[in-house]
Amino acid sequence: MANKEKSAGKVLQEKLFSQRKNGILKLDHSEVEKIDSFCEGYKRFLDNAKTEREAVSTAVNMAKDCGYSEYDPKKKYQSGDRVYYNNRGKSLILCVFGTEPMENGVKINAAHIDSPRLDLKQHPLYESSDLALLKTHYYGGIKKYQWATIPLALHGVIIKANGEKVDVCIGEDDSDPVFVVTDLLPHLAQEQSKRALPDVIKGEELNVLIGSRPFNDDEVSEKVKLSILSILFDKYGIVEDDFMSAELEVVPAFKAKDVGLDRGLVGAYGQDDRVCAYTALMAALECENPVSTCVTVLTDKEEIGSVGNTGLSSEYLKHFIYSIAEGAGTNCPTVLSHSTCLSADVSVAFDPTFPEVCESMNSSYCNYGVAMCKYTGSRGKGGCSDANAEFVAYVRSIFDSNGVIWQTSELGRVDLGGGGTVAAYVANLGIDVVDVGVPVLCMHAPFEVTAKLDVYMAYKGFSVYLKN
Repeated sequence: MANKEKSAGKVLQEKLFSQRKNGILKLDHSEVEKIDSFCEGYKRFLDNAKTEREAVSTAVNMAKDCGYSEYDPKKKYQSGDRVYYNNRGKSLILCVFGTEPMENGVKINAAHIDSPRLDLKQHPLYESSDLALLKTHYYGGIKKYQWATIPLALHGVIIKANGEKVDVCIGEDDSDPVFVVTDLLPHLAQEQSKRALPDVIKGEELNVLIGSRPFNDDEVSEKVKLSILSILFDKYGIVEDDFMSAELEVVPAFKAKDVGLDRGLVGAYGQDDRVCAYTALMAALECENPVSTCVTVLTDKEEIGSVGNTGLSSEYLKHFIYSIAEGAGTNCPTVLSHSTCLSADVSVAFDPTFPEVCESMNSSYCNYGVAMCKYTGSRGKGGCSDANAEFVAYVRSIFDSNGVIWQTSELGRVDLGGGGTVAAYVANLGIDVVDVGVPVLCMHAPFEVTAKLDVYMAYKGFSVYLKN
């Protein structure tokens, strides 16, 4: 039977309507295999980089393996040279010098490498009822109850009084112990169940159980606390006062895993925003001899407002561009005014279990590609950077012409959702910027979920942006 010709209306509809569909349906088997292979490296990165310090250390090692060297402001660089600038071990800039004069601007990919977690207080260790616990202060926007009764690991650094640095990582090796925030059994939780959701577990109840066996000496008090301090002294050579000059973070102890029988999703802690950090990093490592100078920023403190000297509300990015501009015989304002940026941050993936919080026509979906979010902010776009239509059109054009599967996104319904990224701080430098990132389910939870196709398309999008 002959194929029926399409009606005039059908032809016109295909021409004029948006043709959004699941990205897997656009790819052949070999491309799907490439996506899955890429995400194996991504999962390893997530397991090795559960803190911002670990992310920087891991990224620096990867960069060195790809020919990057530490930036020297006194050195004259040529096109194709690759350098990195390590800002206090907690944020990182990678730069590949281009063939085009720098006064024409640079291309920036900016992602953040901090994630919600529990930080130890400066006086954290105490004993109560023959148990040893650690007091914490949560970092970033979390649902506090999600952090109870899951296996936890302790990561970070301790700087001793003599200046010696001690690296800490307990709970990741299969032979390591893990830690836990306790919760009430349902039988005794009648009063707790009456609390409002944010207070089911209160901030001061996020105490981490760290030990239970007392030191065997009848002449001392706080025997369990002493036993724990003795173990820490034997392992790290630290005393209790060393906690005051430490950065110790409590994070989920589980590894990144495939999710679903078809293995199409990645589940892990810290995908906001290390999913964009890894994809931007890989794009930078594979960038060779670009036309424009390419700058990739892996920054800290986004989850608490990009504050501090390792967050993008500070001027370390501006100072770096000032330095490379001066080295190229031009000036920073000229370079910045002609520069562009992809603010590489995650977006909200539509969750069919909770459809009421999103507006379906303008939401991002798993497997529909990397998401472009023209504006974030809250309610009346408060606090956002609303990207120029001209720059959105440019990004759209290079994505379409290079086979990047992409979609649009916003952060929930108007008057209900909202949030922020580093885009506003980049825009404050006079740079055209738009948010581009991976849709995430269970965002800010200890176990977040992304689609492998979307992860790969973020990497592909960041790569073509650097090259075009």
